[in-house]
Amino acid sequence: MAAGAISGLYAITPDIADTTVLAEKVEAALRGGARCVQYRNKTAPKSLKLEQARVLAALCHRHAARLIVNDGVDLAAAAGADGVHVGRDDPSVSEARARLGSRAIVGASCYADLVRALEAEDMGVDYVAFGSFYPSGTKPEATPAPIGLLREARGVLRVPVVAIGGITVENAASLIDAGADALAVSGALFSAPDVTQAARSFCALFGRGVSTGRFERGS
Repeated sequence: MAAGAISGLYAITPDIADTTVLAEKVEAALRGGARCVQYRNKTAPKSLKLEQARVLAALCHRHAARLIVNDGVDLAAAAGADGVHVGRDDPSVSEARARLGSRAIVGASCYADLVRALEAEDMGVDYVAFGSFYPSGTKPEATPAPIGLLREARGVLRVPVVAIGGITVENAASLIDAGADALAVSGALFSAPDVTQAARSFCALFGRGVSTGRFERGS
């Protein structure tokens, strides 16, 4: 799969210390159609992060999906992940690319800043993420982003655009219509009573007949 094909449901893991439980939830999301998973755990010790990232990398690869590690360039390399997602306090896109190589996927948080996204694109990022578009229980302090930002970004960026922040099945369609190529979802996916069905519901939104971005049109 090409790095430029980031699209659809982008599952972001919750903080779960039990690796078996975490893997079960991620596998349920993969069965529901998620093809990109971001391992994100801000509280686990390094040893547990490595254990979990390795387990999830193997699991994702069995399902023809990709694992992206949040923040940790070294962790991504050690775990055999497919790439890394960096924020403003992490190594730069260029540094991550130098560490992980040309085949790795490197994504960047751009918050509500289109200029930051353009700069990241110039540095060789594979996708950018904007948000928070809705209030987020995972990151309540996140910078709010207007939906109109997706329309602006779609007009000037060549890389996929990921929307993040408080996304549910009920509010997701407006983000897709505005130009989001992928939806980054955590709580509404992994806290659902049936994770597989929740994943299917999100994935189905990308088949509603709307234009969901440049990369479904053969770019």
